[in-house]
Amino acid sequence: MIPPIVYDTGALVAAERGDLALTMLHRQATTTGLRPIVPVVLAQAWRGGPQARLSLLLKGCLVLPDDERLARAAGVACAAAGTTDVVDALVVVTAAALRATVITSDPDDLHQLADAISVRLAIRRI
Repeated sequence: MIPPIVYDTGALVAAERGDLALTMLHRQATTTGLRPIVPVVLAQAWRGGPQARLSLLLKGCLVLPDDERLARAAGVACAAAGTTDVVDALVVVTAAALRATVITSDPDDLHQLADAISVRLAIRRI
């Protein structure tokens, strides 16, 4: 079974600018039946459109609604890491809960959050 993947904001921005590596990864994932997961990061990437490439990518994704349990866990992660980036924290706790690989353009902040809550994440830079 292929492990799930979670897109962070950087992955969505890469999709909109037509990044070939992300396009290939997304195509490979969806061809095998995998639906990449998009937590609340969509709010950071969406600018009112038209964003044709991002809209197309989202059709193959599972966009998650906010969740109280994950929101609380993200708050704990922010406190532990000494950061206020709740969106990155939501990416980390979502990926941890699903045992998913995170697709990102900036792994450092995600590693800091994961380390602060003693979570080991698979993180792939695009």
